[in-house]
Amino acid sequence: MSGERTVAPGDFAADTAVETIQREMTAFARRARASAGRMHPELSLVSYTLLGHLEERGGCRATDLAAHYALDKSTVSRQVAALERTGLVERRVDPDDHRVQVLHLTESGRRILAQVTESRRTAFRERLADWPAEDLTRFASYLERYNAWPEPEPGNG
Repeated sequence: MSGERTVAPGDFAADTAVETIQREMTAFARRARASAGRMHPELSLVSYTLLGHLEERGGCRATDLAAHYALDKSTVSRQVAALERTGLVERRVDPDDHRVQVLHLTESGRRILAQVTESRRTAFRERLADWPAEDLTRFASYLERYNAWPEPEPGNG
């Protein structure tokens, strides 16, 4: 990457930018959590995320959810239990290993996930409506690049 420099501690401009990024990402996360309840009262941001993953994967084990999102198994267990109580998720025996239960969306879960996804998409479009296409593309690229950074191994970070 010729001409690019890395962020070094003590670089005032870079330190200021990193602080701004941290503050703005925290505000973004806080806004996302708050808006999740408005989109659907029974669906927290974590629940929405788990439902999206189940849809994307066509189902998976609770332990896979915990590992993928670096969440404690008890946290996932509570979330899954709540999703089961509301009829959004069901457990099915894995046809390849009858000892394993796989979580799947119910029809109700698919319907609510689709509704919330469309509401979120609409909210993002409204918020970004005045942005030039070039800025949207650049912002999307930066988010992908940021989120591609590997998570630390458990116990190392």
